[in-house]
Amino acid sequence: MSKGLMIPDERIEKTILLIRGQKVIIDADLAELYGVTTGNLNKAVKRNIDRFPNDFMFQLTQEEYKSLRFRFGILKKGRHSKYLP
Repeated sequence: MSKGLMIPDERIEKTILLIRGQKVIIDADLAELYGVTTGNLNKAVKRNIDRFPNDFMFQLTQEEYKSLRFRFGILKKGRHSKYLP
């Protein structure tokens, strides 16, 4: 995606999930919106961790991951990272 292009609201809204009572976007979906790999997104976050508030992100539990795969058909095995989102 080139700089300056806007992402349609509908595309963003489709990626928002409610987990633990919070509206979240899974790292793989966020990376796709930005046009980067999930690994590169997570590396950039780790390199700049001081820029994010403590409650900005969390890692899914194994049960939450399984529930998302079952309920929404997302996070298909083999398509996503071996690490929990």
